[in-house]
Amino acid sequence: MTRRHYQHGYSLRDLQSLLGVSRRVLSGLVAAGFVAPSRGHRNELRFSFRDVVLLRTAFQLQSAKIPARRILQALSRLKSELPDEAPLSRLRLSAVGDAVAVRTGQTQWDANSGQMLLDFGESEVAGGVTEMDHAPASLKSRERQTEDWFALAEQLQETDPEGAERAYWKVIETSPEPHYQAYNNLGALLARNENRCAEALKVFEAALEHFNEDLLHYNRAVLLEQLDRLEEAAESYLRCVEINSHNDEAHFNRGTVLEQLGRIDEAADAYVKTLRLNPDHGEAMQHLEQLIGRLKGNTQAVIRHLSALRRTNA
Repeated sequence: MTRRHYQHGYSLRDLQSLLGVSRRVLSGLVAAGFVAPSRGHRNELRFSFRDVVLLRTAFQLQSAKIPARRILQALSRLKSELPDEAPLSRLRLSAVGDAVAVRTGQTQWDANSGQMLLDFGESEVAGGVTEMDHAPASLKSRERQTEDWFALAEQLQETDPEGAERAYWKVIETSPEPHYQAYNNLGALLARNENRCAEALKVFEAALEHFNEDLLHYNRAVLLEQLDRLEEAAESYLRCVEINSHNDEAHFNRGTVLEQLGRIDEAADAYVKTLRLNPDHGEAMQHLEQLIGRLKGNTQAVIRHLSALRRTNA
């Protein structure tokens, strides 16, 4: 399968389920030419992630009690009357009574009639026609939208990574409270690409501003190690094991980083802790034996580590 097939992987039924938009509204948008779905192997309509975002806006207008007929008229009029150089992503839509109001800069007008509207501070529908830049005003709406975006992100993660990334960012932007899973999943998704390790690192560091979790420290340490920032990696692994002392892999990874830094005694201690938690950890044993050989000139250190190792095996 190609990436293009993945990006156009949503059927009409999928969108009805994901967005809660009626088939009539979806079909009307397609007929109006506002979205241009591709065709699947059986000639069925297939929608892209961009289409999902656009249609989400239509759903929010519908939720604001705007009749389906007005939504279709407004979007069709926008498409036909706006010049090509005015991208729809720069518009903001809002519900003013039963009208669809469009804001461009300081000007607000009725998308159906074209008449100017006075601005009494009505809340915007989340984002523009093709993007959703702002979260809905009510807490309940924000929570519901966060759940929807997160469910979509998880569905896309294996088939459309780019779409999943965008959806996870929407979760982070929309969620009333910091969203641990979205941060962690997004960081892990970005880390799959070795050229985006620095971006993934920023995501985990942003998450750590809200959550002092051992897994976040661990993931941050792995990325720091990949970026050859070894001192910081060792410190981040230490933060991880301070929170969760039973993480044998964090102890082991910290040992390998310390070993690279020439901090042999500390590395040996980390390997002993690894073996205490997991006596069958062959790599930790191999590293420890090599380090003890290098520490022969330091009798006290050798005795201490061997004693600790015997207690582990007892």
